[in-house]
This record gives sequence, C-alpha cells and structure tokens, in this order.
Amino acid sequence: MRLNEWFVPRVGSSRFRAAVGLLFLPYTGMVLAFTLFGAMLAEVVHWDRVAAILVIYFLALGIGAHALDALGSREAKPWGDMFSKRQLRLLALVSVASAYAIAMPYMLGPAPLLAGIAIVEGFFLLAYNLEWFQGRFHTDGWFALSWGALPVLAGHVLQTNEVSVAALLVAAAAGALSLVEITASRPYKRLSRAAASGAASATECLQMRQLEKILQSVSVGVILLGLGLVAWRWSA
Repeated sequence: MRLNEWFVPRVGSSRFRAAVGLLFLPYTGMVLAFTLFGAMLAEVVHWDRVAAILVIYFLALGIGAHALDALGSREAKPWGDMFSKRQLRLLALVSVASAYAIAMPYMLGPAPLLAGIAIVEGFFLLAYNLEWFQGRFHTDGWFALSWGALPVLAGHVLQTNEVSVAALLVAAAAGALSLVEITASRPYKRLSRAAASGAASATECLQMRQLEKILQSVSVGVILLGLGLVAWRWSA
C-alpha cells in the first residue's frame, strides 16, 4: 500500500488517507496547472472556461484516471483492499462521464476543436491506466504526452479554438516537466515500498528521500507557476 508516501495525509483513518491518496493531489495539481498554462496564453481569457477546464481535468484525471489506475494496475494494489473493484469502476464512470458532460456544451459551441483532444485523452485515460495492449501505452513518453502536453493544448483550445505555436511550445515544456515527474516517480515508488517493508538499505533510503524532494519541488513549482500566471492575467 502507498499510505506511507509523502502526498498521503498522516492523520485520519486508513480509509480516509487512502481516499485522499487516490487523488494524487500534487500530481493532479500539476496537470491542472498545465491547463492554466494554455489558458493564460489566450489574448482574451474567459474565466468561466478556465474554471470549466479545471473541473473537467480534476474529475477525469484526479478521480477517474486514478480510480482506473488502481483498478488496472498489474502490480500490487496501491491502496490494498480499501476500495472494491465495483467502487473503483463506479467512481471512474461517474467522474469521467461528468467531465465529458461539462465539456460537451463547449465542444458543441465555442470550442469544437476540444472534441479532438477529448477523444485522444479519453483513449489514454483507458489505454494508459488499464494498461491495454500489453501495456504498450503505459510508458513515460505517453504519460508525458497525455498528462503533460495535451492539458496545455486543452486549456488553450477551450479559450481560443485554435492551436498556436506558443501553445505547442508550452505544451512541449509541460511534457518535459511531466517526464521528469514520472521518471523520478517510478524508482521512488519502488524504494518507498522497500522502505515501508524494512527491506531498503540506508543508501536506498537516502535515494528515496532525494527522489521525494525532486517530486515535491517539481509539483510545487509547476503549481505555483500556474497560479502566478493566473494572478498576472487577472490583474492585467
């Protein structure tokens, strides 16, 4: 179980801690910040659409994708038996359906290009987290594209219904930042499990703490940058 990881609350019942941990809030926060990156590039910012894309990605990724990830993981269950398969399926279905329901009026109205991104993200939502096609899409590169680059484009497209050169460059930067996060996260997860079971050496515990600092710094830095861009545009 991953209850010992840094993003999981240290207080509360095991079920409460697992429920909060399931959201992977720092990493979800990064993706939400990426949508802000794209939105803030627009010449005119529609703040209702900013709120909409945040809610859409929180539901689809923060809840839906992580529920599917817990359901489809080939490794040991990340949250043990805290959630049944039925609960995870229901959670994923309701959250993802709600996200698409919120996005639909925009796709049918001011931002039809968002539909293309929604289709691609929907594919990765299932293929990555459920490890379809023998896990072919469960790789660092596809992770960087689906939860790094595409959220930037989604935030921008919802505002402008176009893909600009600036948005593509920022999307590439977000993909690179996501690659740093997932590259550090995989060995951190392995070392964290070893440390929790008492099987980690002193050197491995040191490596785990170093990776933890990288993950904390990257996630906090991205989130603060997103909030800074919002504050800049709000006051403009």
